[in-house]
Amino acid sequence: MKRLLLCLFAACALTAFAREFKVNITPDGAASLTVFLPSPDAATGRAIVCCPGGGYSNLMMDYEGTDWAEYFNQKGIALCVLKYRMPKGDRQIPISDAYAAMKMVRDSAKVWSINANDVGIMGFSAGGHLASTVSTHAPMELRPDFSILFYPVITMQYKQTHHGSVDNFLGTEKDSTKVVNDFSNDKAVRKHLTPPAAVFLANDDDIVPILENGVAYFSAMHRVGNHCSLYAYPSGGHGFGMKKTFRYHQQMLSDLDDWLAFLPSPKKDAIRVACIGNSITDGSGIFMRDIFGYPAQLQKKLGNGYLVKNFGIGGRTMLQKGDYPYMKEQAWMDAQGYKPDIVVIKLGTHDSKPKNWQYGSGFATDMQHLL
Repeated sequence: MKRLLLCLFAACALTAFAREFKVNITPDGAASLTVFLPSPDAATGRAIVCCPGGGYSNLMMDYEGTDWAEYFNQKGIALCVLKYRMPKGDRQIPISDAYAAMKMVRDSAKVWSINANDVGIMGFSAGGHLASTVSTHAPMELRPDFSILFYPVITMQYKQTHHGSVDNFLGTEKDSTKVVNDFSNDKAVRKHLTPPAAVFLANDDDIVPILENGVAYFSAMHRVGNHCSLYAYPSGGHGFGMKKTFRYHQQMLSDLDDWLAFLPSPKKDAIRVACIGNSITDGSGIFMRDIFGYPAQLQKKLGNGYLVKNFGIGGRTMLQKGDYPYMKEQAWMDAQGYKPDIVVIKLGTHDSKPKNWQYGSGFATDMQHLL
């Protein structure tokens, strides 16, 4: 009987974690990923890189990291918990670790049975700042497909956030207006190009002010028409993570279930479509343009065998001598980093204006350069 119970226990354990292993991000193992893969029969291909919090001075690896493995694995989602190095004033240290983690997961997609088109990032507190930094600053090939942010530090404005996180992340540059603004990630949100996000927080968080941080990120996303959901619980303070003592623990998991189910999941071999253009592509003047704009509608019609991205910017020209040349925008760099299979181009309306068309003789050359 004892032997039978042990066998049953082992079988249950195997269904929770089909495979758990650790891989180094840095040669010395100071930064590493602990990977929890779901059982092959349950795997959906979705994966999440998890950034625990700790004020950029330490890491809460359990309730903001490994404790989440069973929850995600049971949903067929791989969880990759990042142990990142502390910045000690050099912000590039944790950022480079997070970038390397995203690259490793996507590069290992075939071996780990992961869909490289469905890799998200999750972060808690200061880890939420790191996750939102990757979501807003990373090159296209390293940018996550979605973000899950728990009671995140978002702003680096000293009076509006967790002081320790600013001190540790920015160091001697914490008084630099430019650096503070650059890494106040609500200011770094870009329409279409910052991935969909879900923000979870408690109304009585007395460590990270919610209005200037989590709510600010939600507002910035909504302002430009990006997908973002906000879940604010009446109480729970800061740092509830996977703690079952959190009064709204089951409600939070249910909310996360629903949000994950809402997220589209493209096929592993989805054909990549880049929509490049001006205000028509951008969806200028359209409420929630990432739902009602033409690239979003094109995605609905094509289905999950295609992955359509909107790289439109209103008022831009094909002409490089125009007043606002498209090819001088970050969106153009992102479109190239996306490595599309199909490109839809709608440029030329603003080129036809007299002040721009005086350079019209170069239109064909500039169009060829874009192509």
